[in-house]
Amino acid sequence: MKSIFKLILKKCFIVIMLPMYLLFITLSFGRSSNSTFQGFSQLLSLIPGKLGIYTRAAFYHLACPDTSDNISIGFMTIFSHRDTSIAEGVYIGPQGNIGKCSIGKNTLLGSGVHILSGKNQHDFSDLSKPIQQQGGKFTKIYIGEDCWIGNGAIVMANIANQCIIAAGGVLTKDTVSEPTIYAGNPAKMIKNRVSE
Repeated sequence: MKSIFKLILKKCFIVIMLPMYLLFITLSFGRSSNSTFQGFSQLLSLIPGKLGIYTRAAFYHLACPDTSDNISIGFMTIFSHRDTSIAEGVYIGPQGNIGKCSIGKNTLLGSGVHILSGKNQHDFSDLSKPIQQQGGKFTKIYIGEDCWIGNGAIVMANIANQCIIAAGGVLTKDTVSEPTIYAGNPAKMIKNRVSE
């Protein structure tokens, strides 16, 4: 009974968020949809409690490709790119910053996790130009299913299924395909979960 009520509630929030989604589409017309998306994300991040969790899940379900409405996104977590996909069962803790990425089923992100849009967002090779004028390249990061990314971790590379990134870890290189544990700055493999 509880799961049916929760499902109905989620569908109601999708209907409630339709006008906000249509406003987002209207304001995005003829300009960068990412800057408009960031503004909406910042606004939605400020709604506290369960109301905020349901509101954010509904909006991102409508606005982001292949995003489930069965997700939980914490207070003050913001998204910087609309090209982000979140599978069902994903939990993202409070005060995170989510860049261009795809997050697999049942993955957990602790508080203050930052997923950057790759490690080449800023070019800095030309010393005659300010860094902010040199451009860069956004890369979509893929995070597998059933992963755990600890509090304060920074992710700049792909993560395979069932991997763990320890709290405070800074992942700059793709993880191996096996379920492994990474820790440190830069994050290095410290344990293979299969051998445990």
